[in-house]
Amino acid sequence: MEMENPYVKQFPELLKGKKIMYVHGFASSGQSGTVTRLRTVFPNATVVAPDLPVHPQEALELLHRLCRDERPDLILGTSMGGMYTEQLYGFDRICINPAFKIADTMAEHGMTGKQQFQNPRQDGVQEFYVDKAMVKEYRAATELNFAHASDPDEQHRVFGLFGDRDELVHTFDIFPYQQGIHFHGEHRMNDHSFMHSVVPVIRWIDDRQEHRERPIVYIGTETLWQRDGQPRPSMQKAVRMLIEHYQVLFVSFDMTAENICHLKEQLQEHIGVPAWGHTIISNQRHLLYGDYLVQGPCGARWPDHDPDPMATPIELGSDTFKTWDDIIGYFERLGGQ
Repeated sequence: MEMENPYVKQFPELLKGKKIMYVHGFASSGQSGTVTRLRTVFPNATVVAPDLPVHPQEALELLHRLCRDERPDLILGTSMGGMYTEQLYGFDRICINPAFKIADTMAEHGMTGKQQFQNPRQDGVQEFYVDKAMVKEYRAATELNFAHASDPDEQHRVFGLFGDRDELVHTFDIFPYQQGIHFHGEHRMNDHSFMHSVVPVIRWIDDRQEHRERPIVYIGTETLWQRDGQPRPSMQKAVRMLIEHYQVLFVSFDMTAENICHLKEQLQEHIGVPAWGHTIISNQRHLLYGDYLVQGPCGARWPDHDPDPMATPIELGSDTFKTWDDIIGYFERLGGQ
């Protein structure tokens, strides 16, 4: 498969030696484009991607059996597969645009009657038929959702990713887990939404599984945007580079209600998923304990008695770091240290 985005990268160290199980959506198969992306981006991981039976009870039985036999380190499911994935308790998993009300979605979007599979299947079958009885089966399957959502362990093992331009499924409001995140994208993932929204979450999960501690880079939010509210040149490129090697935290020292509301919107618009759960708002600059602090042009103006943070300052706009490109070069030379 030719990638739509020329900036798709491989991450040979992420999920190295691990097993990913992918659960496809309605009328798809284990030959979907998402499977190709997974195998391309994580070349040293094994991807298990079964063709699901069209009857939901059979599909769930197959998935539970595969979980027992394969013991995947991570499960990803999209759309209908996201609904199934939520029910695979005891595993780290990501539900992407999950169709938790799949029976309603089928009725609303013409997914009944004769249907064509969108991708080739191993059994060679190309079409199937959805009647009222099968819709009833899917409705019964959705009633199994969230059975263990109150379990504290499950709360931190499940992520939900919800496209802000999803034209088919809207289930963010019923997602009962703490880790529900909006991302820029439609119902079907493309290379951009996968690389910039799904891969960062996979990196968080892999880091937790490996007890990996990355050097910490704080980024003052005053460095992110120009006066007109648009991203500074090369800022987004820098953030994407930094999150590959560092734990990146976005810091604002303006605690006014107006700033907090505006900041959330700006981070969602221009940073997206990497800012979720990685944003700090505080007027106690000296409490920052990390490795680097990228701060605003000419530095933040603090009283003389205010202690410096425990992090190496990098001053955007200084002679050494005039632009974000200079900061990119600096961290490239550091090589992740």
